[in-house]
Amino acid sequence: MYHVSSNPHVRDKMTTSRIMQIVALALMPASLFGIWNFGFRALLIIVLSVGSAVCSEWLYTHFMKKPNTITDFSAVVTGLLIALNMPVRITWWMPVLGSAFAIIVVKELFGGLGQNFMNPALAARCFLVISFAGKMTDFSVTDSYRGVIDSVSGATPLAALKSGGFTEGSVSVFNLFLGNVQGTIGETSALMILIGAAILLIFKIISPRIPCAYLGSFAVFVILYMLFGGMGFDARFLFTHLFGGGLMLGAWFMATDYVTSPITPRGQLIYGCCLGVLTAILRLFGGAAEGVSYSIIFCNLLVPVIENYTRPTVFGKGGKKA
Repeated sequence: MYHVSSNPHVRDKMTTSRIMQIVALALMPASLFGIWNFGFRALLIIVLSVGSAVCSEWLYTHFMKKPNTITDFSAVVTGLLIALNMPVRITWWMPVLGSAFAIIVVKELFGGLGQNFMNPALAARCFLVISFAGKMTDFSVTDSYRGVIDSVSGATPLAALKSGGFTEGSVSVFNLFLGNVQGTIGETSALMILIGAAILLIFKIISPRIPCAYLGSFAVFVILYMLFGGMGFDARFLFTHLFGGGLMLGAWFMATDYVTSPITPRGQLIYGCCLGVLTAILRLFGGAAEGVSYSIIFCNLLVPVIENYTRPTVFGKGGKKA
């Protein structure tokens, strides 16, 4: 028998598989730029990470005698995001391990797609950072690298800014926006990430509420830090933080994950503001130069609470009394 809920019913041709395919397409500009920027090794890491994610999901569903779900392309997106969060000189088996951890431990053991309580790709990245901190924070590159930062030091713009402030050799905001800097494979070019974000918005895959609230609250916090910290307003400082590190990639592609973000409009705004404030606190006052991954994972845990307090009034029940 058919189990039919009460009307109204909404019909939409958009499927989970179609959504994931569009997300993968939107990640292509950042992926292709990362391959062009860092060379063949970046392509190898992407192939290993995506392949490991797909194989891990197939093996788990096969041995657990569950329906095969690799055709929904969610494992492809997870593996791709993990690869884009990897430094190019990482050991080849680390993205393989990270993808397996994301799919099996974070996703499948909690029930599969739609049941995971945190973003699998970021959980895998944090797992690797904790387990192999030296390798995951080594951004040194070979002599063939095109960037403007000293290839020996291996310092990202955010790390250089945190340790010594702006110097004569600091990377320009323009180069930071284009991606001529060191960092992970997919986070260097804010321009390519924004092109991918435009694809998501055009196809209405995501709402701009979370990314705009995230970036806006982050910018406000940094401006207040500059004004009340005695340094005065410095646009270069602000845009270095906005375009540097994983902020853009995290705001548009990971904070907007359907499963681990609120579904209520007010909840999305609150969630984005929490992300912006927490990321700014970790970056400006924490020991490390970055804070996007831990901020998103921590706020993933707040989503049930946020949704509980931002639920809309049930139709027909009336609103708040004056």
